[in-house]
Amino acid sequence: MQRRDFLLGLAAFIALLPSKVLAALWNKAAFESVLLNDASRHLDINAEIPSADIQIIAPDRAENGAIVQVEVKSNIVNTEAIAIFVEKNPTPLIANFMFSNGAEPYVVTRIKMAETSDIKIVVKVGGRYFTNAKNVVVLENGCG
Repeated sequence: MQRRDFLLGLAAFIALLPSKVLAALWNKAAFESVLLNDASRHLDINAEIPSADIQIIAPDRAENGAIVQVEVKSNIVNTEAIAIFVEKNPTPLIANFMFSNGAEPYVVTRIKMAETSDIKIVVKVGGRYFTNAKNVVVLENGCG
C-alpha cells in the first residue's frame, strides 16, 4: 500500500511541475543525438579526466545485446551526475543520473547494445568531468 501511495504522489508531483523544470530534467537534444560527441556537447561535457575511481561492472561478453546489466559506482567525492554512453548505439546517451546531497553515486541498470562497443561512463563533479570505460563484446544484436 505504501508503494502505491508513493507512486501516486510522485506522479502527482511530476504532473504539477512546470514544463521548464521538466525540460531541465530531460535533455532531449542529448538523448536524441546520434553521435557521441554531440550527446556530450549537449550535456555540456568538456575536457574529461580518466579516473580509476569510477567502477564499472558489466559482462566482458553479452550473450544478447538487448539485455546488458551495467553497475556503476563513483568513488569520487561530491559526484553530481553519472552519464552512461554506448558509442556504437543508434543514440549513444543511454542514461544521465543526477544525485542530490548525500545520495550514494551508485546505479544498476539494464541497457541495450547494438554491437560490440565500449560502455563509457562520465561523472560530473562541480565543473569537472571524469571518465572510465569498459568494452563489452555483444554476441547477438540488441537494437538497431
